[in-house]
Amino acid sequence: MEDPIFVEGGWADRWRPQFLSILRIITALLFLQHGTSKILGFPMSTASFPPPWTQFWVAGMMELIGGALLLIGLFSRPVALLLAGEMAIAYWMVHAPDNFFPALNGGEAAILFCFIFLYIVFAGPGPWSVDCKIGDRRKAAGPDSYYEGVHHGGVRSDREPAE
Repeated sequence: MEDPIFVEGGWADRWRPQFLSILRIITALLFLQHGTSKILGFPMSTASFPPPWTQFWVAGMMELIGGALLLIGLFSRPVALLLAGEMAIAYWMVHAPDNFFPALNGGEAAILFCFIFLYIVFAGPGPWSVDCKIGDRRKAAGPDSYYEGVHHGGVRSDREPAE
């Protein structure tokens, strides 16, 4: 007997869009604390309160504002693209010069944030987002979402042509 979690149209397929939203929300919360630490001093760190218009201040503002926008899912795709770029720059300018290996240069978080943000650019913010509530639900939820399947004849597999 097949596990209903992993069969096509099973539990994992039905909850995929919601877990995309959860991924976005948790990532935004983790990312947001970098901005609050730099700009608001909470939690206090060695990077707290950088002088205005310096590289770390601009990064902190992007993390604070971009993290908040991603948290609620507003302008998710363009914000995620900007933040992916910020994390790529952060990795190559701050972490990579220290050591080639991410485990030794402290750059794992920057790499993970970069690729999660790129995933959000292509997959959308998921159904639990302001983008989804005020805009085109199908566009916000992504092309392979449960929403798309429910409103267009059932959950579709990757092998079937798109409608």
